[in-house]
Amino acid sequence: MHVYAILHRSAALTLPEGVLSPLQSVVEGQLAAVVEPDLALVELQQDDAGLLQAVLAHDRVIRELFAQTTVLPLRFNTFPALNELIADLQTNQKTYLNQLAQLDGQAEFTLKLSPVEISEGSIAPNLKGKEYFLAKKQHYQEQQRQEELRVQEFNLIVQAIVQQYLAVAQPDSNQICILAQKQQYDGLQRQITDLQEQMNYWELHLGDALPPFHFVQG
Repeated sequence: MHVYAILHRSAALTLPEGVLSPLQSVVEGQLAAVVEPDLALVELQQDDAGLLQAVLAHDRVIRELFAQTTVLPLRFNTFPALNELIADLQTNQKTYLNQLAQLDGQAEFTLKLSPVEISEGSIAPNLKGKEYFLAKKQHYQEQQRQEELRVQEFNLIVQAIVQQYLAVAQPDSNQICILAQKQQYDGLQRQITDLQEQMNYWELHLGDALPPFHFVQG
C-alpha cells in the first residue's frame, strides 16, 4: 500500500488516478489518508522505468489533491501495511490536525537563484616573470572577492525573506522554499522584484504555488 498524503476526512475530493489503479481513502477519526492499495515498493524496485513513473505520479497526485484542499504530502517511500497506517493516524491524530490547521490556505513557493556569470577579466599576454605571477594572483583574488560577494548576497536574500515568511534555504541547489498564503503571491513577487534590483550576482525566479513539501514535520 502506498500513501500519498494526509488530509481532513471532511474534504470533498475528486481522487486522481494512481500509478496502476484508482486511489482510495483510509479514514480514521478526523483524518483521511489517500492511498493506492495495490502498489508495492518491492515490485517497483525491480523495474527502473516503472519506479521513475511511480515517482512522477506521486508528485502529480499530491499536486492534484493540493489543488482541491489542504494536504500533508508524504515522501514517495511511504508503504505501510493497512494496520500500520491506521495506528499511525490514531497515534498522531492531534499532530496531523495541528499541521493541517497551520498549513490551511498556504502554499510553498520556490525561489530559484541563478548565478550571474562572474567577470574574470584577463591577463595581458605580454606580461612575464614577476609581473605575470602578480597579475595572476590579483586575478585569482578578484575571483575570490566576487565569490564572497555572491555568498553575501545569497544570505541577504534569505534574511529579507525570513523577516516576513517561513522559509527553508537550500544553498547547495541555490533555492529558497517559502511558505506563504496563496493570495500573498503578488506581494511576494513584488518583494522579489525589489530584491532583484539590489543584486549583482543572482537572477531571481519565483515559482508557482506548490504543496508544502518542505514544511511538513515528521
